[in-house]
Amino acid sequence: MKSILLIGNPNSGKTLLFNQLTGLTQKVANYPGITVEIRTGHFHDLTFHDFPGAYSLKPLTKDEKVAVQAFEEALHKPETKVILYVVDSTRLERSLYLLLQVIEEARAMKCPVVVAANIMDEVLSKGASVDLKGLEEALQCPVVGISAKKGTGIQELKKILSTIASKDREGLPQKKDSEKSSLETIKDRSRFLAKKYGPLTDILIKSQYRLDRFFLSSGWGPFVFMAIMIFLFQAIFTWAAPLMDFFSSSIEWLGGWVSSQAPPGFMADFISDAIFGGVGSFIVFVPQIFILFLVIGFLEDSGYLARAAVICHRPLSWFGLSGRSFVPLLSGFACAIPAILSTRSIESPRKRLLTMVAIPFMACSARLPVYALLIGAFIPVKNVLGGLIGLQGLTFFLLYAFGILSGLVISGLLNRALKTDQDDTPFIVEMPPYRFPSFKTVFRHALQRTTDFVKTAALIIFIVTAIIWILGYFPYGTGHLDQSILGFLGKLIEPAFAPMGMDWKIGVAILTSFAAREVFVATLGTLYGLGTAADQMETLTHTLQHTGFSLATAISLLVFYALAMQCASTLAVMRKEAGSNKVPILVFVGLSLLAYSGAWLAYHIVS
Repeated sequence: MKSILLIGNPNSGKTLLFNQLTGLTQKVANYPGITVEIRTGHFHDLTFHDFPGAYSLKPLTKDEKVAVQAFEEALHKPETKVILYVVDSTRLERSLYLLLQVIEEARAMKCPVVVAANIMDEVLSKGASVDLKGLEEALQCPVVGISAKKGTGIQELKKILSTIASKDREGLPQKKDSEKSSLETIKDRSRFLAKKYGPLTDILIKSQYRLDRFFLSSGWGPFVFMAIMIFLFQAIFTWAAPLMDFFSSSIEWLGGWVSSQAPPGFMADFISDAIFGGVGSFIVFVPQIFILFLVIGFLEDSGYLARAAVICHRPLSWFGLSGRSFVPLLSGFACAIPAILSTRSIESPRKRLLTMVAIPFMACSARLPVYALLIGAFIPVKNVLGGLIGLQGLTFFLLYAFGILSGLVISGLLNRALKTDQDDTPFIVEMPPYRFPSFKTVFRHALQRTTDFVKTAALIIFIVTAIIWILGYFPYGTGHLDQSILGFLGKLIEPAFAPMGMDWKIGVAILTSFAAREVFVATLGTLYGLGTAADQMETLTHTLQHTGFSLATAISLLVFYALAMQCASTLAVMRKEAGSNKVPILVFVGLSLLAYSGAWLAYHIVS
């Protein structure tokens, strides 16, 4: 296969262009440093490699080191035919430094370079233009104007790449005396553009500055940020309700039809209770997970996240973190695994470690079904704060806030305990322009992330619930759970959970969820033998309310899940990124003890 290397500054649209070229759906956002590992995709006989963004071939951060090291290694491979350098056409001047370095490297290795001038749609919409022909002559390599967002210029770019890749590596023209004049030509054109479009640029900068004065102010900035977060959690409940009802009724109908086709006995019970009672109980909450991904996607694409990182820098610094920790922490609301990988953008090893430890406290999408189930069962549906927000949405927000505060406190304590020297790495972040997100792109990405999550979770849930149901079925069949193998084993562990107000069924559900948190709801659905006789969500909620499940037990369970480390995949990634077995072991043991103690305390306070 012929390889093409995609490289450029952060937030230049590389990953979106990569998706256009390969048809894949990698994460795209309007924030520097989104790509944290090398992505690979194919188009006909071409293989594209998307590298993390960098500002220089002399890297500072871990993600830049990953990009530069991998880029230089790939450049030496004979199958590498072209370097595709992506520039943000609205900020051409910032791209020249790395571009000239790449051209120097490419010239030495006799590898051709193609420049993709991205985001041309915004340049044209502002009444400006880019002299692509003049830039091509000055750089002595092809320059193609494109818009990865709208798909314009992509076909022309593909043709050029295919043509160049089909030839042997001849590289760029060697240095000549005329090179100096070429660079001077670039400078002259930059001066001309600055003179011609300077007033327009000033207007755009002033417009962005006016918005930043509002979003970054010490008064309004934190208030706006809190309002956005509260809106997020309110939306999770209110917007998801119709879809949850649809999913629930669909599962009820499908489960009833499928189980009716099976012969009465073991198989019908397995389909009814294990598959639709267990896995179905989890699937009902998928709309809430989708809305979480959707709203976070809009925030990422809008350019607001960089501003939020600035707002949060000072309070985060009190706990040994920095504004660069903000995006990894926010990503933890979706999934801790990519969140931990994104800590590579943090220059300081100390702050990177503290951020990794804090991320598991962020309420990821796997916690969402647990929160939604217990809040829906024990928190009444009514509005508070003058009707501005529902009590359930507010409770949701407080749970997330509790997780965030807990993570920050632990990070602060660990920061004081570490004996390594403190570092004063300055917090510098590029402010991307404000952009109205593409609903199509955000929706497609949210759908992809939700689908990936469900595929992974559904397999784990099915395996665990099948085992749980079989242990609960034998030796006496349905209706004899207390006398089953599972009942015997569950009662052995019940004394460990009784101090938190939990019976053996909840204890079994908690233990199974250490493989993955989302298993908890499915396990409860299986243990209570819900089948498909009625609405999954309403039945599980009703069952919990009438089986000795008190408010104190619900609160203790919520506290436990807010603090516990219940994800084997996260621990594996943490070990890889930290380069040590000690970190994930200490995190798992420490958070498990903290969760148990917190749940015990919460139960006794509420009861």
